[in-house]
Amino acid sequence: MTAATTSRTAYVPGGSKYAWPVLGGVLAAVLVFDGLLSVVLEVLYLPLYIGATPFPIAALVAAVVNVLLARGMGVVVSRPAAMGLPVIAWLFGFLICSTTGPGGDVLLTDSWTSPLLLACGIVPVGLYLFRRAFLRPKVTPVTL
Repeated sequence: MTAATTSRTAYVPGGSKYAWPVLGGVLAAVLVFDGLLSVVLEVLYLPLYIGATPFPIAALVAAVVNVLLARGMGVVVSRPAAMGLPVIAWLFGFLICSTTGPGGDVLLTDSWTSPLLLACGIVPVGLYLFRRAFLRPKVTPVTL
C-alpha cells in the first residue's frame, strides 16, 4: 500500500494556476514563428561579402539562435521533441527558401555557404537536444 499524499499546488508566477498553460502556448507559438523569421533573415544576410571575400556570418548566427530557441522552448515544455519545434520550423523555412520562386529567382544559391548555413543551423541544436534528452544527470529524489 502506498501512503496517502496531500495535494500540493505548485507556485505559479502571477498567482493563477490557469495562466501558465495559456502563456506557455503563446510563448511556444512565438518561438516557432521566431524560427521562421530567423531563417528568412539569415538567408537574406548569407551572401554578405567583405571586399571580394564571402563572409557568411549568418551561419554563425543560425547556430547560436537555434540553440537559444530550443532553450527557450525548454522553459515551456520538457520533452526534447517538443523543444525542437522552432528548429523544425527553421528547417521548413530553409527548404522553402531553397526552392525557386514563381519568376525563377533563387534565395539560396549553389555555393558553399548554403550547406554551411544548413549545417550550422541543424548540428549545434541537434547536439544540444541530444545532450538534453540522453545525457541528463541523474536526479535523486528528495525526501521530506
